[in-house]
Amino acid sequence: MGVYLGKEVFKLGFGLMRLPKLKDGSIDIEQTAEMANRFLAAGGTYFDTAHCYDNGESEKALHEAIIKRHPRETFTIADKLNTWQAHDEASAKQQLQNSLERTGAGYFDYYLLHALQRGNYRKYEEYHLWDFLKEQKAKGVLRHIGFSFHADPALLDELLTAHPEVDFIQLQINYADWENPGVASRECYEIARKHGKSLTVMEPVKGGALADPPQGVQDIFRSADPDASMASWAIRYVASMDGIITVLSGMSNLTQMDDNLSYMRDFRPLSDAEQKVIAAAQAELTKDHSIKCTACHYCVEGCPMSIAIPEIFRVKNEEEKKPSWDGGKQAYAIATHDKGKASDCLECGQCEGVCPQHLPIIELLKTCTSMEGE
Repeated sequence: MGVYLGKEVFKLGFGLMRLPKLKDGSIDIEQTAEMANRFLAAGGTYFDTAHCYDNGESEKALHEAIIKRHPRETFTIADKLNTWQAHDEASAKQQLQNSLERTGAGYFDYYLLHALQRGNYRKYEEYHLWDFLKEQKAKGVLRHIGFSFHADPALLDELLTAHPEVDFIQLQINYADWENPGVASRECYEIARKHGKSLTVMEPVKGGALADPPQGVQDIFRSADPDASMASWAIRYVASMDGIITVLSGMSNLTQMDDNLSYMRDFRPLSDAEQKVIAAAQAELTKDHSIKCTACHYCVEGCPMSIAIPEIFRVKNEEEKKPSWDGGKQAYAIATHDKGKASDCLECGQCEGVCPQHLPIIELLKTCTSMEGE
């Protein structure tokens, strides 16, 4: 591997999007703090949050669980600015100040324009946010600037050509999406490296799906190494690539943290034999026809009917995997309690415009209405 930004960084990053919760729905600060303690003790340094995560509660948890308890120079923070929470240029730029106040970080080591897609990338230009990041970097408020990306390879090439000033980018990469045309992990990775950009990686376990993959995939991995967790194969696969700053894992409890650290503390890239095991798993995955939702909930935030889209899709996937006595109606009723149902869809398309997986959500919801009660 050559020299690149972040080569020396611990290859496991702590993603703060899916933090542990207490019974009242608030973030469990003490468990988060203990997770951070173990992460830092193992050599971890990279914490990733965003202005929109948990309506700002993720940033506040970062302050309470980590920043207040550890010297600032012992870790790095990545944060993000998005346009869907903004109604004009001023409110978009205000997000940086909001994030600095919530976290108390003083500065951000990594700062990203958040979730660029075909449907929103021009808004970042319209609000002059590329120039804004350069200005803030010149002032020392931001150390490294970049963007996270959920679109096609052609747009990525266009953006990196137009904005060579970015230091790094964040891509969704995992073994399930490597050749998935809806995500195009391989092509996007190759374009990023062609432009000489380092990468942080999101969704290496695909929203947790690869921590519990289809049985055929599990059988392949267990045959190769009975003691390795399913998540370890997914995270090590990405961490073995050239140009990776760190691989973000959205850990939700101490068990997940301990498992990830067990194989990332002394990380070793996949061997040639292990790469062949991954290839076999990828081939097996082509037989899986479940809905590839990662439960990011971006679709729900702007839904006019507050439809519980990720929860509905999860019930549908479980029903397809193992049919229940009532066709999934009871599980569906629980998942959609006090929320919108699939049949409430107005087909406005808001959800499809923000879906990082580019799922045909409107049509998929129609396949779920059979689980609704009379």
